[in-house]
Amino acid sequence: MRIGRFYQIQKTLLQYGLDELVPIKHRPWYVRLLRKSAFWLRNQHPHAPQGVRLRLALQSLGPVWVKLGQMLSTRRDLLPSEWADELAKLQDKVEPFPGDQAQALIEKAMGLQHIHDKFSDFTLQPLASASIAQVHAAKMKQTDGQDADVVVKVIRPGIRKQILADLSLMETAAEAATRFLPDGKRLRPREVVAEYRKTILDELDLQREAANAIQLRRNFMDSDSLYIPYVYSDDCRSNVMVMERIYGIPVSDIAALQAQGTDMELLAKRGVEVFFTQVFRDSFFHADMHPGNIFVSREHPENPKYIGIDCGIVGTLNSEDKRYLAENFVAFFNRDYRKVAQLHLDSGWVPADTNVEEFESAIRTVCEPIFQKPLAEISFGHVLLNLFSTARRFNMQVQPQLVLLQKTLLYIEGLGRQLYPQLDLWKTAKPFLENWLQQQIGLPALWRQLKENAPFWAEKLPQMPTLLHRALEQLPKQQQAMTELMAQQLQQRQQHQSRLLATIAAGSLLIASCILLSTGSLLTTALAATGALFFAAKAVWS
Repeated sequence: MRIGRFYQIQKTLLQYGLDELVPIKHRPWYVRLLRKSAFWLRNQHPHAPQGVRLRLALQSLGPVWVKLGQMLSTRRDLLPSEWADELAKLQDKVEPFPGDQAQALIEKAMGLQHIHDKFSDFTLQPLASASIAQVHAAKMKQTDGQDADVVVKVIRPGIRKQILADLSLMETAAEAATRFLPDGKRLRPREVVAEYRKTILDELDLQREAANAIQLRRNFMDSDSLYIPYVYSDDCRSNVMVMERIYGIPVSDIAALQAQGTDMELLAKRGVEVFFTQVFRDSFFHADMHPGNIFVSREHPENPKYIGIDCGIVGTLNSEDKRYLAENFVAFFNRDYRKVAQLHLDSGWVPADTNVEEFESAIRTVCEPIFQKPLAEISFGHVLLNLFSTARRFNMQVQPQLVLLQKTLLYIEGLGRQLYPQLDLWKTAKPFLENWLQQQIGLPALWRQLKENAPFWAEKLPQMPTLLHRALEQLPKQQQAMTELMAQQLQQRQQHQSRLLATIAAGSLLIASCILLSTGSLLTTALAATGALFFAAKAVWS
């Protein structure tokens, strides 16, 4: 399967002429010769623009590659604008599969004789089609006689097999990269692929996505910044999900947002605030925030609210990662590069013998030029390249548990660039993070932890006298056992020393017997050899 899929990928890339995207100076003569030797795999779209060919190639390769294109579409500072415009079509305009096939899948999953047993109306033409699933509009019958305006999401048929094949190839490539590339071990490609495997396979389970959406909706129930549609959990299956239909404006439709008078600056700021709230307050964040999954409510454009859909990929962080990230962000915003360097050392992300002063200087060189600048004036492409060079220089390891967070940050920055290029990212995020850190230290944090743990201690407190009595009873037995163990270890150490001395004596007498034999003293030689045998036996049997 791996060989067949590898050939299919190479065939697709060549038939869409993607080899021509690599500048000629980076294509050695042997690479050009190898390309010409594959004469049966000609470019079948020679007159199509490069961006179109790139989009069609990624789309034909399947969901793993489509998701790569989705992420790249937000990086307009790294790609030509015509490429980014084409890749943006991968967010919700992937070629759909037939609507009657989707209807059959829904009927089977929900145990329906006919789709109208559950839905008074079902639209065969999908509203949107993405890499893994597509969405159909419907009217769902309710017990009160009213119809609910819903959308039905259904997983593409046969998609799991294709994903598993691509993941298998990625695992092989990661193994090869670990062994043969200079940065292979530092970048930890096997761990990254393993994390991505878990993420994308989780996305195939729509019941998991439904649970994620319910959690996010609860987290932002009374928020003015984010709305998550209601999920009809009783009607969800592993490959089918039913949720409330929303009528927002796609966040990428800048013209429509401006036409209704949306406060673009406030909208951009709220995007940053929503992200940091999910990460640091809730430790549960939407990790697929590309423009195809984000809408803006048509109500109250002067006080705009985001609408989030497609919660199949979420990320979580433990308390240590959150605190480390928050301290790093605040240190960056305060330009305290020494603290940033020390935090990296303390967390183990760089080797313990790293020179702190050199690391501090390298971080300052990369980050200082970008501060107090709006997004429109920052070349994140150069920043990323410089950070990668710094990471390689100091053997900084990739952290697989933060891959989703890093990807989401790219999405957020891309959205901010499109909505309000003058956004001061640092000024928006810094107060939030400083406030969060203040809540994590000092008396307020201590009091909060006491309140959180009070039920546990209230339950255990009545058992404390019994537990203490048992511990005191066991103490003499434990001390005796420890004394016996120490005596046994001392005896073993003495035996080891005795055996070592006997071995040294046996070796010395054996060497002496060989020397005496060369001098012709047979009696002395025999005595030395006998002594060597005696000590050798003692070393073996002691």
